[in-house]
Amino acid sequence: MTSTPENFTALLATEGDGQVSLDRTTLSANGLPDGEVTIAVHYSGVNYKDALAVTPRGGVVRAYPIVPGIDVAGEVVASDHPDFAPGDRVVAHGGPIGTEANGGYADYARVPAAQVVALRSLSTREAAAIGTAGFTAAMSVASLLRHGVRPDHGPVLVTGASGGVGAVSVDLLAGAGFSVTASSGKPDAEPLLRELGAAEVIGRLVDQETKIRPLGTSMWAGAVDCVGGKTLAYVLSTMNHSGAVAVSGLTGGADLPTTVMPFILRGVALLGIDSVLIGAELRRSIWSRIESDLRPGNLHRIISEIDLAEVPAALDQIKAGKLTGRTVVRVLGDG
Repeated sequence: MTSTPENFTALLATEGDGQVSLDRTTLSANGLPDGEVTIAVHYSGVNYKDALAVTPRGGVVRAYPIVPGIDVAGEVVASDHPDFAPGDRVVAHGGPIGTEANGGYADYARVPAAQVVALRSLSTREAAAIGTAGFTAAMSVASLLRHGVRPDHGPVLVTGASGGVGAVSVDLLAGAGFSVTASSGKPDAEPLLRELGAAEVIGRLVDQETKIRPLGTSMWAGAVDCVGGKTLAYVLSTMNHSGAVAVSGLTGGADLPTTVMPFILRGVALLGIDSVLIGAELRRSIWSRIESDLRPGNLHRIISEIDLAEVPAALDQIKAGKLTGRTVVRVLGDG
């Protein structure tokens, strides 16, 4: 069991002259943000949202300076909440973590109890590898299953399949018996996607010149869309009747150039996935499923590990679309 030292190491993002810098520094435990649970951080993760946190006008951070890192996995060292005690292995994400209050790129984090989930069988390294991205994938797959999408309805599509949400979605859907078509703009990701269970791997669905028809040829019983924009419009237009699309991403843009046709002529459902503001009960319920029926079977295939010094370069890579799978950040190490 660990106690909180007076000072500890962190990566601090500061803003000045229209730029955001991310530098290693020493912080005081007295400066930890409000929250009921203090965690010795074993691992964090690299997410697109973390890259936006160090991007000028990235739109996710309210005020600087801040410690980014929307994923926190580690050991409780102090708790003012009855659900958690020192020594508990936990994962925390969502809410203010890494965007409004200091996050996981530090030796220690203090977070609201509503964002914390106790781990039963996952290690803190595995929990960080799943992180917000894998949690979002699990929410997406659970949403499709709850809507009634079944393997015998036909193939399902995953867009942005080589990213964190996409890769875990491919793994979970294939593990649930679906025939998965994985769409990725990275040709070298095909071997990995097939190892995760994809029956077919294709390139990007659209480009800037693609004209989206109101209704295209029906191809998919369901889809997990991590891209948004014209890609999502294309996916909606090519869904089977009564199909459903779980959408969580906007790397392809926030605009949605579609029509009502897929919804009123094919009964397509658009299922919004938000992993940030959901309540504690649902958060813990999804993590319970991640440790049981929605546990990624090939997590070891998509993990790469870095230390704090390598985080700035990794954030540049994910912003440029060059990271595949899930990158975990080793902070204090697994307990």
